[in-house]
Amino acid sequence: MARVRSSTRSAAAERNPRQLTLYTSFEALRDGLIAGADPRRPARGLFYVVLALIGLGFLLQVSHLATTAPPSELGAQITKLCGYRLLALGGLLLAARVGPRRLEPLIPAMMGVTIILLLLVWVPGVSYARNGSHRWLSFPIRWQPSELARVVAVLWAARRCVQLGPHVSDAWRGALPLLAFGLFLFLLIVVEPDFGGAMLLLLSYCATMWVGGVQWKHVSGGLLLIIGPALLLGATFVGYIRERLSIFLGDSTNEQVSSAFDAIASGGWFGAGFTQGTFRTAGLQYQQSDYVFSLVGEEFGLVGMLIVVGLFGALLVYTLRLVGSLSDRFSSLVAFGLLITVVFQAMLHMQVVTGLAPPKGMILPFLSEGGTALVSSCLAVGLALGAAREEQGGHAP
Repeated sequence: MARVRSSTRSAAAERNPRQLTLYTSFEALRDGLIAGADPRRPARGLFYVVLALIGLGFLLQVSHLATTAPPSELGAQITKLCGYRLLALGGLLLAARVGPRRLEPLIPAMMGVTIILLLLVWVPGVSYARNGSHRWLSFPIRWQPSELARVVAVLWAARRCVQLGPHVSDAWRGALPLLAFGLFLFLLIVVEPDFGGAMLLLLSYCATMWVGGVQWKHVSGGLLLIIGPALLLGATFVGYIRERLSIFLGDSTNEQVSSAFDAIASGGWFGAGFTQGTFRTAGLQYQQSDYVFSLVGEEFGLVGMLIVVGLFGALLVYTLRLVGSLSDRFSSLVAFGLLITVVFQAMLHMQVVTGLAPPKGMILPFLSEGGTALVSSCLAVGLALGAAREEQGGHAP
């Protein structure tokens, strides 16, 4: 690993300084500013932020159930919420115990299983379709393999960047094969159809590539070549994409988006109070999942929304501090890629709910309904914490 890091630096030094990669910048930051920093400090901060988000998410889901679930089922539904959160926290602690280095030799097999799972969503009997989308498997419980795919995709990209060493900055040996595989994963998810989920996977995958040493011009060019035609074809031939772009551009209106705005506006500074929201029973569907940020605004007001934004901002800060304190290249790439995926997803959700992005069923990590998403996000955080643990020779962060 040390030889790979050394060769990467040598290759970077031989290139034009204007082509300095983001990862090399992280190395310079670590060497010049926080060399020898203890990764356990940002790891602890990250853990506490995630606990706060999980707790807030639990309160939001209980609030939603309090006025939507039949009284006879409320206890069972809350027990289910607790079960998912215990499972997610267990997954987080297990992932932190295992760490990314132990998983590195298993990544090809994990990717193979992930591809098979993404294909199984089209197989009757083991899959579940809703609203024309084939995104779920129904064994042993209903879950989305695309959530797991984002985690495995980052692990794959990090491993390949390390394996390529100084060749990662080469267009033909580094960028093109990596982008081609990312396009393959993108297509597997976009045909479900899940354009937002596919976009999120591609963004996190390319961010890991960029930090891993692929030149920005190759990453940005690849994204334009993939996303540009996909948007053009979608806007031309796919009805739901065309409709959502039309809503975003102001050519038409959407009741969901309008209701989300009204819910946020009704909250004022401090909100209507816990369980006092009314828009979920007045036509705003999926407020517990795709529009949960509007529930924050309705019941906890602008102050509550700023707290949520601040928590995700803190998550980003702790992410950068943690990445900067790791000396192992693979571990730092994994930590960055997995945590930036959570940040990307949060940003996209809040932009959709506030009208800054086209409508899309994008959940808010840790806060929205959905057991698979919660477990996947906690696994991502757990692996990042595991990287900090490995850095300290196996001691818990």
